[in-house]
Amino acid sequence: MQQKVLVIDQEKCTGCRQCELVCSVFHTGTSNPSRSRINVIKWENIGFYLPMTCQHCEEAPCIRVCPKNALYRDEKLDRVMVNDHLCIGCKMCMTVCPFGALGIDIKGKRVFKCDYCDGDPQCVSFCEAKALDYVDADKANLKRKREAALKFSDLMRRYVGEP
Repeated sequence: MQQKVLVIDQEKCTGCRQCELVCSVFHTGTSNPSRSRINVIKWENIGFYLPMTCQHCEEAPCIRVCPKNALYRDEKLDRVMVNDHLCIGCKMCMTVCPFGALGIDIKGKRVFKCDYCDGDPQCVSFCEAKALDYVDADKANLKRKREAALKFSDLMRRYVGEP
């Protein structure tokens, strides 16, 4: 199975937070951004918005620190997942995550995190700005390289001129 990743283009993000609402409704049935698996970090004064979610780290610190082995890597899908039945809600994984990607369900006393909506990320489907995309892992970097090459070529034309 081809591995896929969530690609975020922060230059396109408008900070609308629609992704947070869609995520919380999809996973919990309620429109509550605090229960979302994606969070938009905002710096309003400079107009910078960055959607953040689990990066499904190769050497995930959350997996290493979990005392109940509730976090694990699904090898087939290459994702870090939470086994709700094993999670005791100790929040140790939340403490070590460098991206702040885990949340806590106060009622259920367990952690939650992005699971790519089982292969159909709702945040991608509802992002009107097209700041989010779900692509084959090997194409994720190719898209960025292509965009960088286009920017460089435009820059060169501007400063050097057309041949």
